[in-house]
Amino acid sequence: MIKRFFLFTSFFLLTISVLLAQTEVDERAMISFRKGLGFNAPDSIFGVNIRLRMQNRMLFNLNEELAIEDIEARVSRLRLRFDGYILNEKLTYYLQLSFSRGDQDWDNSHVPNVVRDAMVYYHFNPKFYVGFGQGKLPGNRERIISSGQQQFWDRSHVNANYTLDRDFGLFGYYSSNFGDVHYNIKGAISTGDGRNQLKTDNGLMYTGRIELMPLGKFVRDGDFSAGDLEFEKTPKLALAGGYSVNKNARRTRGTIGTELYEGRDLQGAFADILFKYRGWAFSSEYISRITSETAFTYNPLDSSQTAMVNTGQGVNTQLSYCFPNYWEVALRYAFIEPDHELRDVMKKDTYYAVGVNKYIRKHLTKVQGAVGYRNQESYLQSVPGKNNWIIVFQVELGI
Repeated sequence: MIKRFFLFTSFFLLTISVLLAQTEVDERAMISFRKGLGFNAPDSIFGVNIRLRMQNRMLFNLNEELAIEDIEARVSRLRLRFDGYILNEKLTYYLQLSFSRGDQDWDNSHVPNVVRDAMVYYHFNPKFYVGFGQGKLPGNRERIISSGQQQFWDRSHVNANYTLDRDFGLFGYYSSNFGDVHYNIKGAISTGDGRNQLKTDNGLMYTGRIELMPLGKFVRDGDFSAGDLEFEKTPKLALAGGYSVNKNARRTRGTIGTELYEGRDLQGAFADILFKYRGWAFSSEYISRITSETAFTYNPLDSSQTAMVNTGQGVNTQLSYCFPNYWEVALRYAFIEPDHELRDVMKKDTYYAVGVNKYIRKHLTKVQGAVGYRNQESYLQSVPGKNNWIIVFQVELGI
């Protein structure tokens, strides 16, 4: 009995050390679990790793007089994730389920979108692999980085307005080196209508992204993680850019949002930079969405009812320093500017935020606090702007 307990304890500690050495990546399956927590078939032709995480959030919205306007108290995210392989490590899979209401896009789609990711990958060689199924499009970096690897309570409102998010289709990934420069090329051909659709229109979406790391690869996939929790011993830099075309999009934000009354052809552009060195981390990204047609669509049965494409642009910039005891201070400045056609009905929206984080098991288990200020400026002199404060406390726990 004592021997079994000792073996179990050793196995558990090994599992923790392996998980701490990994960064959650939503563009491929994590199959190194055979060194730690995981289940393998006796003949080793099948393997699965089961993980979960939750984010519990308390957020206060205050007006300029610091009076509370509303409180957001909820389970922001509750995820269950399965990674594994079949036959051998060339054929892998990644499945992620969500169980909190906000995480299911219920308010926009009016159905519980439990399935977030359901991808099958085939690795032709160490440099090239393809994926088929539902997953993240290779768009802006903040979206590519998992929500569990963020240093603020949530992604910026720039991402919320202009990200490509998830879709169903065929994905391709290629990585190599050109001298000392590491690069990744990513692309996707997808439906353009978002996740969990029963039937889509006749338009497709085409997305491409290229990432350059002129100073070499980040430690433990640090380019997929916010903040420098690995304390890079040498400077690391990532530069990236990409473009997307969504033909006959049917939703206000392309693959997400409410339904439009007519389809629209959308183009998206994104560029970002990431720098890390000895606990310091700096990141900035630009995203835009445009359409060659009018952004407004009208109900054919009642022209007074409209639905508009969310076109415009935004920039999110973050700076942080992580102390050796894993306390971190982070700053965020982000703004969005709606397209000229929408400025009568939308405002310029700017956020300033200061965050303090305590990483207990790096991003797997952390306590986060932040204070933010939101400034909304109207483009019409007759319409007043609005300012408010935000106070956030969040606990994340994952295994």
